[in-house]
Amino acid sequence: MAESTIEQHPLAGWDKPELDLSKADWQSSSRGRGDVQIAFVEGFIAMRNSGLPQSPSLIFTPAEWGAFVSGAREGEFDLT
Repeated sequence: MAESTIEQHPLAGWDKPELDLSKADWQSSSRGRGDVQIAFVEGFIAMRNSGLPQSPSLIFTPAEWGAFVSGAREGEFDLT
């Protein structure tokens, strides 16, 4: 297999630590629907796809999480 020529660079403005999510207490929605789980870890909120728990998780600061939840409640992400 050929080596990748793409270099990995940290994201500009990325000020979040590498979190150990191996012992995170993942929670699903209270209705048990959907594929998203969240965990509160070291003052951050991690979100992952429950169907692919080994895939990368999104990490939010509390302010980012608040903005995301507010936008979702207001329909900002509705596709219909």
